[in-house]
Amino acid sequence: MSGTEEFVRIKQSLVDTVSTVIVGKREVLELVVIDLIAGGHILFEDNPGLGKTTMARAVAKAVGLEFKRVQFTADLLPSDVTGTFVFDGTLGFKFVKGPVFTQVLLADEINRSPPKTQSALLEAMQERQVTVENQTFQLPSPFAVFATQNPIEYEGTYPLPEAQLDRFMVRLRVGYPSIDDEVQILALKKASEDEFANVKQVTDADSLLRLHGALDQIFVDEDIRKYVVRLVAETRASKLAEVGVSPRGSIHLYRMAQAKAACNGRDYVIPDDVKSLAVPVLSHRLVLGVDSEVKGVTQEQVIAEIVNRTPVPKVIDNAG
Repeated sequence: MSGTEEFVRIKQSLVDTVSTVIVGKREVLELVVIDLIAGGHILFEDNPGLGKTTMARAVAKAVGLEFKRVQFTADLLPSDVTGTFVFDGTLGFKFVKGPVFTQVLLADEINRSPPKTQSALLEAMQERQVTVENQTFQLPSPFAVFATQNPIEYEGTYPLPEAQLDRFMVRLRVGYPSIDDEVQILALKKASEDEFANVKQVTDADSLLRLHGALDQIFVDEDIRKYVVRLVAETRASKLAEVGVSPRGSIHLYRMAQAKAACNGRDYVIPDDVKSLAVPVLSHRLVLGVDSEVKGVTQEQVIAEIVNRTPVPKVIDNAG
């Protein structure tokens, strides 16, 4: 790899090809690609029908990754996700892998399953492995979970536990398309054609893994590291929050900032990288107090306010 050229090329190629099926959402797509390069998981929290599933499938195809989808329902069992041992005649018991053994797993409507089933992903998301009957099985690499949930429908749903929310590197909202974009979406929809026909594979798993490792070479000034920690510390001191952001949140913000810098052609992080990512990386980890919820305060508003009042370090742009 020469400098950050490969980061820029792959990011641009992925965003361009996925944009053939996801219209008018380049900003969201860039965050998805940056997260993928950073090696994280994504929680899509938005209304139905906005292209979350399509986006996940298109990204997987563009990178040439194996894709599997699990529809989370109230009767889904942990073994339906991880797999289980089955008796195989004279050969004894053998392990039959569940759908989690893939490279991109779409956990659709993840909050429709009870906590016991949701927890089946905890080990997979953190350690990239699954333990069943005291035996551990490694997951393919790279491995990413794209989960979706509806933020306005509460009947028949189970809130995601904080431990699981904390494992998602970012929470994204796609949002409704503009009128012009929606007209273009209608023009693209042809029942006789494959929806993903125009999505071309522009990279592969090996290239993605190489970028994961190369992120360590992206320089982060000590003042910016302190800035990341200050932002997270402010969430713990906030009177609006019951529980602040964990150290994993600091790590994820740091990693995403490195990935964004690289994808923008820089081998060093600037404060704006951190500022622009604070809301999608940190907000879902914040547990608001009862008073805040009653007043209609959102997690995003709390993080945005903290970002606005926290002094930004003065770092020279040609650092590193």
